[in-house]
Amino acid sequence: MLRRAIAEGVGTAFLLATVVGSGIMAEQLADGNSAIALLGNTLPTGAILVVLITVFGPVSGAHFNPAVSLVFYLRGDLTLADALRYVAAQCAGAVAGVIIANLMFELPAVSLSTTERTGTGQWLAEAVATFGLIGTILGCVRHRPDAVAMAVGLYITAAYWFTASTSFANPAVTLARTLSDTFAGIHPDDAPVFIAVQCLSACAALAFFSWQFRDPD
Repeated sequence: MLRRAIAEGVGTAFLLATVVGSGIMAEQLADGNSAIALLGNTLPTGAILVVLITVFGPVSGAHFNPAVSLVFYLRGDLTLADALRYVAAQCAGAVAGVIIANLMFELPAVSLSTTERTGTGQWLAEAVATFGLIGTILGCVRHRPDAVAMAVGLYITAAYWFTASTSFANPAVTLARTLSDTFAGIHPDDAPVFIAVQCLSACAALAFFSWQFRDPD
C-alpha cells in the first residue's frame, strides 16, 4: 500500500507541475494571445497523462484524482482505508506539484489565485467534464484496458477546449490550483463548489455507465 500511495502522490505531483508549469510557460510565450496560451497549456497536460498512466498504472491504477478513487471505492475495488490513503497522497502530491512549478519559474512557492471561476456555466462544465472522464475510464476498463492512458489523455485534451471551465474534473487539481496566481489558477472561494460538483458528477457517471455496461440479462 505504501508503494501504491507514493505512486499516486508522485504521479499527481508531476501532473500538477505540468498543468501549472505549462500554464506559466504558455502565458509568458503567448504574448497576450489567450487561445495560444490555452493550447500551450492543453497539449502538455494531455501528453503527461498518457505517460503517467502508462508508468504508474501497473502500480496503483494511476487514479491521480480523488473523484476516480471515490468511484473505484464505490465499485468495491478499493477499501475505504485505501481510498482515503489514495486521496491523501493525491492531494499532497498535487500541492507539491504546484509549489515545484511555481519555484521552477522563480515565483513565490505559494500565491493564492485571483482567477475567478464561478457561475452556472462553469459548474455545468465541471459536471460534464467529470462525467465524461469517468465514462472514459470505466468504458476502457471494461472494454479496452490497454487504451486507458491514451483515451484519458485525449479526453482531457479535448475537454480543455469544449468545456467553459477548461476541465479541472479533479478535486486534488482544483485544491492545488488555488495556490498559484497564474494562468491555471482558481480563486480559493470558487474551489469548494467545483469539488462538490466533481464528486457528485462522478457518482452520477458511475450509476449511468454501470447501467450501460452491465451484462445482458
